[in-house]
Amino acid sequence: MISETNKNLREYLRSESVVVHKTKESFGGLSNMAAGFPLRINGFRVPTSEALYQACRFPDLPDVQREIIAQHSPMTAKMKGKPHRRATRSDWDNVRHKVMRWCLRVKLAQHYKEFGRLLLATKEKPIVEQSRKDEYWGAILMQDGETLMGENVLGRLLMELREALKKDTDEQLRFVPPLRIPNFTLYGEPIEAIGAPGATTFSDEPQELGEQPPLL
Repeated sequence: MISETNKNLREYLRSESVVVHKTKESFGGLSNMAAGFPLRINGFRVPTSEALYQACRFPDLPDVQREIIAQHSPMTAKMKGKPHRRATRSDWDNVRHKVMRWCLRVKLAQHYKEFGRLLLATKEKPIVEQSRKDEYWGAILMQDGETLMGENVLGRLLMELREALKKDTDEQLRFVPPLRIPNFTLYGEPIEAIGAPGATTFSDEPQELGEQPPLL
């Protein structure tokens, strides 16, 4: 159900958008649930960007982080965190889009050619994650079978990254600085930078999503 009081909802036409829905579809690799894009954080292998995002909810519970990251299935990784939701970091609602932005940055940095190719193949179209019930990260298909409604924060972060990638002639996006939030840790240790720094880096603190007309 779509919230009638949510003023941040956006409307997309399915036929005019790149819709991320099933991981086996053409653009399924853009999904956090997609296999084939393992990550390495602080020397540890993390199977998917979904597992990494979910682990970041629990910096004070390294054993829960290990359990999440040990799962082969990204959906199972997500479910493993559910019993511990009360221990989610207290500022999660304020930082979760920053954490997701960072996860996508890491995915691009460590799979620059393949993930970058997918991003650029979307050209100028809106990228929309179709969801059954999540109007924050994605958008929900309406009864007409064509209109998608939601905040589509994940899709907008992907569009933001796509625009940065288009300008990344020196491949500076292969470097990802640690996210500038308190207690950004994995297994009790501060999360380190990804890659080697170049002359410039893509800021982890861009404008608010709603203030970026080229993306939307």
